Amino acid sequence: MKKRLFSVLAAGIMGAMLVACGSTSQTAQVSEAKPEPKETVTEEKPAEEVVTEEAVAEDVQKIIDRGVLKVGVKNAVVGFGYEDPLTGEYTGMEIELAKALAEKLGVDVEFTAVTAATRTELLDSGDIDCVLATFTITEERKQSWDFTTPYYTDYVSVLVEDAKGIKSLDDLVGSTVGVSSGSTSAKALVKAMIEKGLINGEAFDEESFDPATWSEGVKFQQYDDYPTISTALSAGEVDAFCVDKSILAIYRTEGRSYIDAEFSPQNYGIATTKGSGLSLVAEELVTESFENGTIDKLISENGLD
Repeated sequence: MKKRLFSVLAAGIMGAMLVACGSTSQTAQVSEAKPEPKETVTEEKPAEEVVTEEAVAEDVQKIIDRGVLKVGVKNAVVGFGYEDPLTGEYTGMEIELAKALAEKLGVDVEFTAVTAATRTELLDSGDIDCVLATFTITEERKQSWDFTTPYYTDYVSVLVEDAKGIKSLDDLVGSTVGVSSGSTSAKALVKAMIEKGLINGEAFDEESFDPATWSEGVKFQQYDDYPTISTALSAGEVDAFCVDKSILAIYRTEGRSYIDAEFSPQNYGIATTKGSGLSLVAEELVTESFENGTIDKLISENGLD
């Protein structure tokens, strides 16, 4: 393990833990969180990379003692987190960052497939240690969880069947849009339509916005995962599919197109428990990955540029 990590863990993390705010996240009921099948990746670690008996934060030491970092990832988002249905192997930018974080701690890594609706429940319940799952950083979310410096910035867009003739935000008025449960896509779309004057917006409140009850100008149908939304789009259950453009790219098959609009920048960061020692280790990893060119390399290798 690098001297730099030791200095942060020994001199920085413990001090930070004394002043860190207590978690304001809502405690999830473990009985309701049903983790999908997990994959454990075991790799040889050079002796110098394994943390020894240093003074570290309690949560970090627990991971080291366990010998496994448990990470929530996407399993159907090519380029970020994708599980091969035949081999069970995970690939993608976020998968590689998760492996690098585990290597930094000198432990193995275990992947748990999560969705936008389950990732925070599993983090709050302790079933996973962190989340690397196209998790957009927002001020509201930062009240409940820690986030690293963004490692990727995307934009929200909308995918449609060409036969529908929907080409712009204007054409979406009166339509039904498919979104992922627990995502920020529906709110982003409504804000974009309000800004363009397509929706009055008097009833819109950013803090209390609920896709399930919104009906002004556009309606929303929520689904548990992206493949299901894609299927609903093909079946005509929804008129459009709204999410981050890098995710939509996976489902842009023949006969489908993006509308002429990109909006609401989406910054992805590693999410960890509020005030945890792992938060500082994750931040250091992202900072180092920018400095040594790893982030740019992963973006390019996974076709995300």
